[in-house]
Amino acid sequence: MIFLSAPEIGGFLFNMGKERLDKILGHLGVGTRKEIHRLARAGLITVDGEIITDSAFKFDPSLARIEVAGERLEYQTYFYLMLNKPAGYITSTKDRDGIPITALLPEELQRDDWMPVGRLDKDTEGLLLLTTDGELLHRLTHPRWKVTKRYYVELARPATPDDVAVFAAGDLELDGEALQPAELHLSPDPYKPDPYKVELVIREGRFHQVKRMFAARGNEVTYLKRVAFGPIWLPADLPLGGSRKLTAEETQALYHAVGLANAK
Repeated sequence: MIFLSAPEIGGFLFNMGKERLDKILGHLGVGTRKEIHRLARAGLITVDGEIITDSAFKFDPSLARIEVAGERLEYQTYFYLMLNKPAGYITSTKDRDGIPITALLPEELQRDDWMPVGRLDKDTEGLLLLTTDGELLHRLTHPRWKVTKRYYVELARPATPDDVAVFAAGDLELDGEALQPAELHLSPDPYKPDPYKVELVIREGRFHQVKRMFAARGNEVTYLKRVAFGPIWLPADLPLGGSRKLTAEETQALYHAVGLANAK
């Protein structure tokens, strides 16, 4: 059974206005307009308990209860997921310069309107967020909001306390512009200290920033993995190439991190 819950902002419910059935179900990923038309003609769609055979039927999804083939759907305005990106994929939804990251998504998570939140280089692994909310994406990636990105880094040469100090002071420049202060942690594993393996926390997203920061210090990144983006951490049980929807709590944490009240 498919239940469409009304969006809530600040504790108050609001009406969305009426939309066509086929548009609503297409937005929710039920199928193409032709597929939805066939479902309606077969009597497999109900709105508030009434069978709807006309796919052009209009109603307010924020106030209705809808079922398709006996299954409830939950309405939402925007969508969010995380992907554990492997190396070899470009951070794009189109196949222009290589295999896009959306090729990794299972069929039930495929959408034409996914937007990656920031970029990971082709050879970089780890946490990549995707959303259909353009305002959330803008704020998460704009330097004004200083959303942290945490990376696990393996280096060709040992990192030093001097590197920690230089990164923290914001003394580095890229393309003639000063970088914001960054946090370099020399030992991600306190039980097995290894200066070749570090963690770096940055609050902006310049082109190849992590690699160029270490290059400016005479070092080379040999492996790079993003392990956290703002309040969202890469789960230990999400396999490389795996993906899943964000939980309601994770989504809300992202909105709060950039000064937005509630997810939709």
